[in-house]
Amino acid sequence: MITVRLDKAKHNRDQFDCGVVVLNNYLKTMASQQAQKDNTRTFVLEDETYASVIIGFYTLTMISVDLKNLPEKLQEKHHTANTAGLIARLAVDKRYTGKGFGELLLIDALKRLLEASELVAFPLVVVDAKDGAIGFYEKFGFTSFIDSLNKLYLTINDIRVSIE
Repeated sequence: MITVRLDKAKHNRDQFDCGVVVLNNYLKTMASQQAQKDNTRTFVLEDETYASVIIGFYTLTMISVDLKNLPEKLQEKHHTANTAGLIARLAVDKRYTGKGFGELLLIDALKRLLEASELVAFPLVVVDAKDGAIGFYEKFGFTSFIDSLNKLYLTINDIRVSIE
C-alpha cells in the first residue's frame, strides 16, 4: 500500500469518518484549499479495492519552533534552527482502525519529511497529538516539549537512524 496526494476529484472525502469532527472537517473542506495555497500537503492511503475510499490521511507542513522548550542538549546543538517539519494531522477512518494503518501513515509521513530535510534542512519533526494519541507517538520515540505534553518532537537524526 502506498500513499498519494489527496485528489478531490478522485477521493471520496465525504465518507471518511475517524470519529474526530475537526479532523473529518479538515479533510472534507480545508485540505484541498490549503494545498492550492501551498500551505500544506495532504496524503491519503487508498483502499486497494476502491481507490476512491480513503483509509487514512496525514497533512504535512512546516512550523516555527521555540528551542527554549527543548532539552538543553538539543538547544545547544540546534541553536540556529527555528523551523521543523510538522505532521499537522493524522487520522484513520473508524472502519479501518486496529489494522496498523496509523503506523503505516506515520512511517510514510516520517519518510517524506526525512526526504524533505535532505533538500531543505530542518532538525526536528513535530506533532500536535490529539487527546488520547500521545502514547501512539511516544511508541515511535516522540518526546513531549517541556511546555506542552500534547506537542511532541522527534529529531531528523533519530528518524534517519530508525529508517536505515
